[in-house]
Order: sequence, then structure tokens, then C-alpha cells
Amino acid sequence: MTALQIASLMIVLAGLFGSINYFFLKLPASIGILVVALIASLSVMVLDVFMPELGLSATIKGGVESLEFSDTLLEGMLGLLLFAGALHVNLSELREQAWTVALMATIGIAISTAIAGLGLYFVMGVPLLIALIFGALISPTDPVAVLGVLREANLRKSLETQIAGESLFNDGVGYVVFLFLIGLAFPSEAHIDASVGAALFLFVKEAFGGALLGFVLGWVVFQMMKRIDDYPLEVLLSLGLAFGGYQLAVLLGVSGPIMAVVAGLLIGDVGMKHGMSAITREYLNAFWKLIDEILNALLFLLIGVEVFAIAFNQDMIMAGIFGIFLSLTARLAAVAVPIFMLSRWKKYRRDVIPIMTWGGLKGGISVALALSVPDNEYKPLILSITYIVVLFSIIVQGLTIAPLAKRLDREQELL
Repeated sequence: MTALQIASLMIVLAGLFGSINYFFLKLPASIGILVVALIASLSVMVLDVFMPELGLSATIKGGVESLEFSDTLLEGMLGLLLFAGALHVNLSELREQAWTVALMATIGIAISTAIAGLGLYFVMGVPLLIALIFGALISPTDPVAVLGVLREANLRKSLETQIAGESLFNDGVGYVVFLFLIGLAFPSEAHIDASVGAALFLFVKEAFGGALLGFVLGWVVFQMMKRIDDYPLEVLLSLGLAFGGYQLAVLLGVSGPIMAVVAGLLIGDVGMKHGMSAITREYLNAFWKLIDEILNALLFLLIGVEVFAIAFNQDMIMAGIFGIFLSLTARLAAVAVPIFMLSRWKKYRRDVIPIMTWGGLKGGISVALALSVPDNEYKPLILSITYIVVLFSIIVQGLTIAPLAKRLDREQELL
């Protein structure tokens, strides 16, 4: 199939599965599409057991593998999704939560990577470096999944800003840690100098380089928007910034995710206030909301059908259940340590740690990173654990975070 035919099929399936969810399951749109896609995928697998002559699973598996999920997300969809998410985050509110977001996106990622990696190393006997790679790829919360769920959860603004801000930045930091660990474990394939100095240079280049590029490109586009009063052209400029800026970041070897976030924050705050007419703001918001919803639907569909690329057996499923416990423990530590560090200077409500722990959803980024790990004997195990953790996170945590937040809020009011 050509790329256009594959894209057409994915859009048709997303619309079909979304309609099934709308009429029957009535779950939040993205989660519903994931559930329907997963049910459809598992149904095909079961049918293949009873009618092996059809060969459906093998055919679909070949198609799924040809999609190259990792490249599709990391180099195609992610820039648009992050830009769309950052566009609607209030920069002044984010500044108020800056220390919380910064510590969770740095120290929190380091703590989570260590706990998840060491857990896999000690309990399952995976070599330490490969276990730490798993820790790095499972630690970032997925901004796509998180922001999608936040729209349904109706959390108070300060907590929503903390969760959204952290999720927008920590995947960029987690990706840098992941790249460094890949360089340590597979130096011949990663072509990365695995010294401490190289690690610091890589972090500065990726993180700060991405932020600087995002700011510069965002500022240039803002200056152009200020001098233009033509909403189709201004929407086109924003699309060029998100798409072209991300590809430029990849070309320059800096963090595309951080570039997209910084550019989105600048256009969403400064650009919206000082560079656009009211009609441009209206159309720009509507355009990026639509882009966000459509790409979310396609991404969650891809996660649902990616089950064909995963090796499952009883041992893998048990490892996945252990992985769920491990990732939640690591997430709890990643939230609690920064909160306790800052509690001397900043007051937090008691529901912050449980809500941010349970609301730190894993998603497509973790699956994409797991798929990009160089081939080795432990890759099927890491991929299976990651996929099970992501499914649990999106479906179980995603559907229960809103009721949990409401219950904790009521209990707090009664104290």
C-alpha cells in the first residue's frame, strides 16, 4: 500500500471506530477509539486461531509494521500535537508552577528512571543498562494522553497547569536520557559518545537548543503575525512553525518536542494577546483544536492496532502486570520527592500527590521509544511490558482520574 492509501485507511478506521464509541461505548473520544481498535484487533487474532487459513493476523501485522509507528509519531505527529497542547496553556499560570514543573521534569524523571530500571534489573534479571533504558522510556508522562484526559477531568486550574506543564516538558528530558542510555548500551549503533561530558553536552544541546530554537522561531512568526491581518495566512504560518520548526530541530540535532512546546507557549500567550485580531484568535483556536482532536484519534487508533506487533504469552503478561506496579511506584516517587523538596516554600493541598501520580498517563511516546530500541534479546520483553503499561495507563487511569479527583476534592472540603 502507498503512504496515501495507508493514511486514508487510518482516517476511515478512526472515523468508524469513533462512531462505534459514540453510539455504544460512550467513552471519552480518544480512549473510546483505542478500546474499539483493541477489541477489533484481538477479535481478528481470535478469528485467526479458529480459521488460520485466512492468515489475517499475518497480513495485518505486516501492514502495522510497515506503518513505522516510532517514526510516524516521533518525527511526524508529535510536533503538531505538542504545539497544539502548548498553545492552550496559560504562560502566566505556568510561571506560578515553574519550580514544580521544572523539578518534576528533571529530578522526577531521573528518580523514576532509576526506580523502574533497578526494579526490572533486580526482579527480572534484565541487564542494568537495558533495564535503565526501559526506565527512561516509561518515565515521561505522555502530553497527548494527559491533555486529552484533562479536558474531561475538570481539575482546578493550578493542578491542571502542573500536570499539563510537566507532561509537555518531561518527554523532552526523558528522550535525552533515553538517547544517552542507548549510547551506553549500544555504542556501535547509537554513534553517541557515552562519557559524562558528552551526556552533559547532549542534554544542553537537546534541551536548551530546542528551547532557544522554539523561542527564536516563535518570535519571528509572532512579529510576522503582528504585521498581517489575514487569518488564513496566520493559521498557515502557525502550521508552518509547528511542522517546519520540528523538522528543523531534528535536522539541527536539538529537541523537537521542546522546540514545539516553547513555540506553542509563545504563540498561545504573547501571540494571541498582541499579534492577532479577534477573528484570527477564533480561527486559530478552532483550527488547532481540530488538528489536536484528529491526530489524537489517529494516534490512539495506532496504539490499539499496534498489538499485532507485540509478542504476547503468559510470561509476558505477568511481566506487564509487574511493569504496571513498577511504573506506578516510580511515578509516585517522581511526584512526591519534588513536592516534599518544595513544601518548605510552597503550600500544596494533600490531593496533589495522589492525583498527579494517577494522572501521569503513559502513551504513544513510550511505545514509540520502545520500538526504536535496537534489536536485542530483551527488546520483545521491554516492548510487551511497555505496551501493557500504556494500555493500563490510558484505559484504567484515564477513565478513573476524574472521579478520583472529584472524590479527593470533596473529602478535602469536609476536613
